Amino acid sequence: MSDALYVYGVIESEDLDVEIDGVNGADRAYTVGYQSLSAVVSDIDTVEPERSDENVKRHDEVLQTILEHDGGRTIVPMSFGMGFKNQRTLKNVLRNARPVFSRTLREIDGMVELGLKVLTKEDADVDPEEIGAEADDRFDRISVNVVENELFSDRLVINRSYLVERADREAFNEAVGEFEDAHEELLVQYTGPWAPYNFVDIEITAQR
Repeated sequence: MSDALYVYGVIESEDLDVEIDGVNGADRAYTVGYQSLSAVVSDIDTVEPERSDENVKRHDEVLQTILEHDGGRTIVPMSFGMGFKNQRTLKNVLRNARPVFSRTLREIDGMVELGLKVLTKEDADVDPEEIGAEADDRFDRISVNVVENELFSDRLVINRSYLVERADREAFNEAVGEFEDAHEELLVQYTGPWAPYNFVDIEITAQR
């Protein structure tokens, strides 16, 4: 096996070593540090892992594990496929991108992403604008930010990602439950917590 590294995300400087199924059959995730930053990585035998359903699932599972590990971590998630040929190359990237990583970690400190999809049941007659306005009233007050995602189905009324303080997760959970109870004509799909993919904007090119 080569000394290539696969990177899941970046946290504040910390030594972590977690046994977990990772991308391309990796059995652990650990950190490689540079000054105030630590990249969460796995050893891998290629810098270009296949974008299979299994690998994408493992990528997300590692991020979720670190997000919730030992009380929780703030993590800047990397998009799938970030392979680096060795630690030196990775540390060069961390050095060059340190200002933007540090700023982003401050901006999302103590926050997680929660997903909410709302669909109409078969033959249900609803007013999408009214449902959207009710969602605004219920959820905007207990979230820091919200992203409107694509409505990829005619039955999909709401497809949103919310950035929520960890301390407000229970309140958000309750608000979702109340919304669901109030609308028997709707199907509510509530997911998370996720690393805040939709609320970070960092472009990093994988190093070959």
